[in-house]
Amino acid sequence: MDDQGEKLQDVDAALLAADVMMRVAARSVLEVEDLVTSPQLRVLVAIATRGPQTLGEIAAELGVHASNATRTCEKLVQAGLITRSENRADRRFVHLTLTQDGIALVQRVIGHRRAALAEVLAAMEPRDRATALHAFRAFAHAAGERPAADGRFSLVLPAIA
Repeated sequence: MDDQGEKLQDVDAALLAADVMMRVAARSVLEVEDLVTSPQLRVLVAIATRGPQTLGEIAAELGVHASNATRTCEKLVQAGLITRSENRADRRFVHLTLTQDGIALVQRVIGHRRAALAEVLAAMEPRDRATALHAFRAFAHAAGERPAADGRFSLVLPAIA
């Protein structure tokens, strides 16, 4: 097999693993789809990963007009998942933070993802698992070890108080 063929096989192997991980992430979203929409979950994860956010930051996160972000966040406020508070330094800005219920929902989703991945890892032979984990770390390092900017596939969250 030539160099080009090997590279294609390497990419195909990475795509297969990525597909499995994306299906795990998608199933965790389905678990809470009766409670929040996908954009609402993105808002919750953005707040969980970055701390309090403004409506402008949420609009940029979702790639929508500020009025759409306001409606999305209002539904989360009404559901008791986030709270709004005025910025004391500049009342034009509203900070959005997670409530205890919002924290619990995000932790539920992330917990589901972690448990599903742990199940796959547990099914592997110990030597293969060690090899895969080493490869995952090397892959993340080569990519700069940064989680997705939108938090959509985040599996690790900072400690939430």
